[in-house]
Amino acid sequence: MEAEQIDTEEKIKEAARKLFTQKGYAATRTRDIAQEADINLSLLNYYFRSKEKLFNIIMTEKMHEFFGVMFPIVTNIKLTLEEKIERIVENYINMLQKNPDLPIFVLSEIRNNPQKFVKNFGLEHLLNNSSLIKQIAEKNSNIEPIQFIFNILGMAIFPFISRPVMQASGVFDDDKFHELMNKRKQLLPVWIKSILEN
Repeated sequence: MEAEQIDTEEKIKEAARKLFTQKGYAATRTRDIAQEADINLSLLNYYFRSKEKLFNIIMTEKMHEFFGVMFPIVTNIKLTLEEKIERIVENYINMLQKNPDLPIFVLSEIRNNPQKFVKNFGLEHLLNNSSLIKQIAEKNSNIEPIQFIFNILGMAIFPFISRPVMQASGVFDDDKFHELMNKRKQLLPVWIKSILEN
């Protein structure tokens, strides 16, 4: 594939990522994407044929980015449960600091099409067969592993979902938010591990 073609495709995808994340699928028109990418509409259609095809490509990339952080960690049999907790928290917060709009986009699309997500991203295997699930059960048989996973993800991700409201209310600015998240990388593993001990 020629470099110019790759550059054009990537420019279109970058524009689509921005608009789909900001506006969602329904509110984004192919004309908007073409305008954002500074190309004509016929060129966009030449490369991607339809908004649906382009959206599916972007969504798959976003899903892999969002959940790809977790899969290699939870399936690694060499890591202790404590090490997994620390890495999941640190990796998610680092990733979301670079991509603050990602949770809203991903969660919106999961809600709209949960079966597609389960099929494409191996969630069933993650929840039923990973070494993380077995380690949680061994550490504390009174804790439902899925509840524990909800806690880890919720505590790591929700600050990024609530950030716009908090900032609009004057609770913090960008610098303070990043400071809070850097502290959270140290605090969350401590809080989460304490749940296992009770």
